[in-house]
Amino acid sequence: MAYLELNNIYKTYGKGEHATEVLSNINLSIEEGEFVAIVGFTGSGKTTLVNLINGLLQPTSGEVLFKGEPVVGTSHERGVIFQNYSLLPWLTVGQNVYMAVNEAFPKKSKSEINDIVAEYVEMVSLSHAINKRPKELSGGMRQRVAVARALAMKPEMIIMDEPLGALDALTRGNLQDEILNIWGKDKRTALLITNDVDEGIYMADRIIPLRPGPNATLGPEFKIDIDRPRDKTELNDNPNFKKTRNAIIEYLMDIGNERKSVSKTEYVLPELTPKDFVNRF
Repeated sequence: MAYLELNNIYKTYGKGEHATEVLSNINLSIEEGEFVAIVGFTGSGKTTLVNLINGLLQPTSGEVLFKGEPVVGTSHERGVIFQNYSLLPWLTVGQNVYMAVNEAFPKKSKSEINDIVAEYVEMVSLSHAINKRPKELSGGMRQRVAVARALAMKPEMIIMDEPLGALDALTRGNLQDEILNIWGKDKRTALLITNDVDEGIYMADRIIPLRPGPNATLGPEFKIDIDRPRDKTELNDNPNFKKTRNAIIEYLMDIGNERKSVSKTEYVLPELTPKDFVNRF
């Protein structure tokens, strides 16, 4: 039995002649401890897919199963790092993280919870700002709080909806490594939604493209045959990295050209052509 299963998922918004089928025939199976990345175009339905997995939305048809049980609502077992921070503006950095940890571990003492909060705030290099409120933080700092909050709940599965896109290159690279370190300690199941092919290859065990909607569906999977731990400084010279990256980019460009040939809709391609992978982090 897979840890997470999406079986014949369809998601439609609207009714009758105004209905739009955003996702079509989505089938996905993720094993316990696996790290999977879904990469695709902006506006292709990636966030809708995340919200179905975390229980914020219900599919029009099909089923989402987590550990063999239908997903019918949110749960701290599935920790989500959103792309839009979702912080409570009246709480400080520490209080935002504290509230999440207290909800996940109601039997822990205040002292134990404070220790967890301090650990994860330090992990994202925000100890100096632990008493500041979101309005006093930059966008990148707010995103780091969101990362700390989700990881501090120690979820069984980490779901990441383009969580690092607002960060500067150095912070983004550091948090990629922190997320991988946490994942590697006990191999918590992880799903990364991204429009950055290089990020997906660096972090995941396999990458699955999402063909752009309407009627978005998953494309063929690409397995990442690169040993862990991975070294950013060596990836540019790794033949498996080059081969996998070129194959994914070629596939994405093909479906992008295919969509443009039948529609005037403009799609934003994922980041495809950095000159130097290492210098991006």
